[in-house]
Amino acid sequence: MSIQTIKSANGKPKYVLLPIAIYDKLRDQIVPELDYDPSDYVPFDPADYVSNPVALERIKACISQKELATRMQVSQAYVSKLEHQEKISPKTLLKVKTALQLN
Repeated sequence: MSIQTIKSANGKPKYVLLPIAIYDKLRDQIVPELDYDPSDYVPFDPADYVSNPVALERIKACISQKELATRMQVSQAYVSKLEHQEKISPKTLLKVKTALQLN
């Protein structure tokens, strides 16, 4: 297994990516060494990274494209196509939101 590193702007290794199994074993040793202030972190908001309203609504609902497709009675490929479009019609967005309300 190889350990991956993330380099700083000057090309020197700055961070190490560990498999979660290794992190879990070392957690008790690592956590006390971390120098961080929880108030420095802001909650993750998908809207900061996802601009497509269909993709955003699906992500917020915590479902896959396949599940949304099933609820909309369309193919997964169609949902993917919607999520890659720059503009979504209000009618289509309403259909997506209606499908997301189904259990």
